[in-house]
Amino acid sequence: MKFIQTLKNIWKIEELRNRLLVTLGFVAVYRFCSYVVLPGIDATALTALQSQTREGIMSLLDMFSGGAFSNASIVALGIMPYITASIVMQLLGMVFPYFQKLQREGESGRRKMNQYTRYLTIAILLLQGPAYLANLSVQMGYAGSALPHGLWFRISSVLILAAGSMFTLWLGERITDKGIGNGISFIILIGIIARLPQAAIQEFISRFETTAAGGLVMLLAELILLLAVTIFAIMLVQGTRKVPVQYAKRIIGNKQYGGARQYIPLKVNAAGVMPIIFAQAMMFIPIAFVGYSNTASASNVGMALTNLYGFWYNFIFAILVMAFTYFYTAITINPTNMAEEMKRNNGFIPGIKPGKRTAEYLDSIMSKITLPGSIFLAFIAIMPVFAKVLGINSQFAQFFGGTSLLILVGVVLDTLQQIESHLLMRHYDGLLKSGRIKGRTGSIAAY
Repeated sequence: MKFIQTLKNIWKIEELRNRLLVTLGFVAVYRFCSYVVLPGIDATALTALQSQTREGIMSLLDMFSGGAFSNASIVALGIMPYITASIVMQLLGMVFPYFQKLQREGESGRRKMNQYTRYLTIAILLLQGPAYLANLSVQMGYAGSALPHGLWFRISSVLILAAGSMFTLWLGERITDKGIGNGISFIILIGIIARLPQAAIQEFISRFETTAAGGLVMLLAELILLLAVTIFAIMLVQGTRKVPVQYAKRIIGNKQYGGARQYIPLKVNAAGVMPIIFAQAMMFIPIAFVGYSNTASASNVGMALTNLYGFWYNFIFAILVMAFTYFYTAITINPTNMAEEMKRNNGFIPGIKPGKRTAEYLDSIMSKITLPGSIFLAFIAIMPVFAKVLGINSQFAQFFGGTSLLILVGVVLDTLQQIESHLLMRHYDGLLKSGRIKGRTGSIAAY
């Protein structure tokens, strides 16, 4: 079989074999840490916290941490504070000239930005740590238990949580350097996959325990729907539009110039998963305000915006995803810089004047292909709601779309692309009989 032969070829390549083993080793360390409970906390009294993390925002946080959040683990805060800090630094790069200058300084500027991102991550952790302990204290109170008293326990626990999150970041960087794929994205992927077997088993049991007929048929229909949505997400991640560009190249041995046509690949979804993350952050704001108010006296608008399965919540969420798709695409792709780079390399788009006209043409193309990309991304974002309406349990419904599915698809494609590159460099067959695996970008993309 070709699959078995591919595995043998992977094992024959010493560098690839070592990278895979290192990746598995670091992942095993991270999974072990996710079960190490904070000192002084009774692990048997975490039932209320685990119940709280089955739905809503807490469920998303617990998924990204691979269950460490609900286990009150030393790595409970996971990698999300670093991602939040990275998003903030990207936004600062749009506003402040100092950060814009750092982004243009190449490797030295990138190291400086990474340093500032780590400092901001620590600041976020020192704020999130006490909030996590406060929520943990409330949830343990429901179970008839309590956190240890004393200021020293609070301080030491916050420091342990911050150190655990930075250790997780260190593991991700080591995977990037010595393993396969982007380590930060891979750790998030592992956290998502860790929740999949339990969610699938619960859905399987619930379908066979139901008294209504057609339990097996409904389960097969769910699996077909999940496969269809996954294929749709892969198409969204890999979709490109090629813009023809004419490069003037000297013909060897001749003084004449000939036309060698090349293409600029423009992605249908250049923003990746970031619009969903931004939109979710915006939708959490009314939830926070309503959470601090009296539910009985909350306005109808407030209740509509906090109903995760309601029409208005998901309609506004989809609109925000589309708006942030355009916003993040404008940050990622600069048509003016692309036009200037083409002009410096004596390139032009047939029928379009170089310079300003080329930038306007590229901008119009990006606007046209971003519209369907944003609509598809919004559909993927609210797909878990449709799955919930169809009777799928909330934990399994999360894998039918949203951030989890796009991260899973994107990271898997990037990792397979890197493995295939190692195979092709050693003159082995790739992972597919025809074509090449395409990731989210030309290289490994980080969140």
